[in-house]
Amino acid sequence: MKAKIVKRTLSLITVLALIFTLAAQGAGAIQSADVNKYPYVYVHGLFGWGADEGIDDTLPYWGSASCSLMDELNKLHYESYAASVGPMSSNWDRVCELYAQITGTRVDYGKAHSEKFNHSRYGRTYTKPMIEGWGEPDADGNIKKINLVGHSFGGATVRTLTALLAYGSEEEQAATSPDDISPLFTGGKGNYINSVTTLCAPHNGTTLAYIIDGMNMAELGKAACYAYAGLMGRSKLNGYVDFHLEQFGLTPIPGDGSTPEEAFIKAFMTIMTHTDTAADDMYPERAEEINKFSKPVDGVYYFSYSYQTTRKTLAGTQVPKIKTLVVLRPSATLLGAYSKNLFSDYKIDASWLPNDGLVNVVSARYPFTDEHEDYTPGMELETAKWYVMPTREGDHGTVIGMQSTKRQTLSFYYELTDLIESLPVTD
Repeated sequence: MKAKIVKRTLSLITVLALIFTLAAQGAGAIQSADVNKYPYVYVHGLFGWGADEGIDDTLPYWGSASCSLMDELNKLHYESYAASVGPMSSNWDRVCELYAQITGTRVDYGKAHSEKFNHSRYGRTYTKPMIEGWGEPDADGNIKKINLVGHSFGGATVRTLTALLAYGSEEEQAATSPDDISPLFTGGKGNYINSVTTLCAPHNGTTLAYIIDGMNMAELGKAACYAYAGLMGRSKLNGYVDFHLEQFGLTPIPGDGSTPEEAFIKAFMTIMTHTDTAADDMYPERAEEINKFSKPVDGVYYFSYSYQTTRKTLAGTQVPKIKTLVVLRPSATLLGAYSKNLFSDYKIDASWLPNDGLVNVVSARYPFTDEHEDYTPGMELETAKWYVMPTREGDHGTVIGMQSTKRQTLSFYYELTDLIESLPVTD
């Protein structure tokens, strides 16, 4: 009898010890999850918006109808921000706007660039930095970095910002006196960025640009978009949506009554006669130019995610699956049938057919010019090299919460942030 009591007592002690051990490990895991190495800056894509626009209060770009992703991530102490840049602006202009927003400075599009494209050198002024102390040493002497996440065209924006910080711009340095040039163009700041993650990004452009051009709709589409932006920017809805086109004089800065408004027709003609636009940057040839400059930076980790919403037919083309967003089905069908370039010498073949409704999967996986490797959990990661995630099922909007549940959306971003938080710290 005594032996049984002793055995039961020992068993109880063992179980309690195990429970306390597991509880301690769990507490440690929770504590480590609360420790965020660096803030996250999320950058929207073409026709997108950020936290500065009123529309984001109604329908968050990040999370869509599923949730407010920024709120959810910040609740878990992942310091996260949704940047606002020009939804129709060129990659270069968006980068300049993003830099000014993060640093709390005046937007400087660069002397050489603004003269080349006949628009104002300076844009709006951000009086408060998005991230205090970015690029400065902390109490331990470590540089305060950020993690960049870009969806769609935002992928090009975060890549180019990282490259400009590291390498600078020879054109801007040649055209601008040292005491007048923006720090964005002087280089030597590659250690300001910890990681770059792209989601459904057209790294190598999209064949949809060729398709729209072939339908003689490219110029008409641009005209319609900029006319809409100009009219909305001069209405009471300016600020609810913000097109960031004050450099052309097409839209005034929201809330700034002192902003000079050029004649609408003059501003419209200026922007229509130049190629400093997002639409022009969508062509594979232009994407190739962006890639040549936006080379991976030593000390920065790179990850890319692609989605596919099409399936192969007996004819060899690709058609949208039933779950594809209705508005993306026509473009998914057109992309899925375009396997030969009829408008330039840029090579397009059947590998470009699978797509997410707007971007070809082959383009979203990685820039053709860069070193890359398929990601495997547990592998040793290097900097300045793309780690390509397995292509997921879904369309261009899935990754930002469209037609997804809150649980599905948060599951993806928790997985992403866990990966980034686990990265070794670089100098």
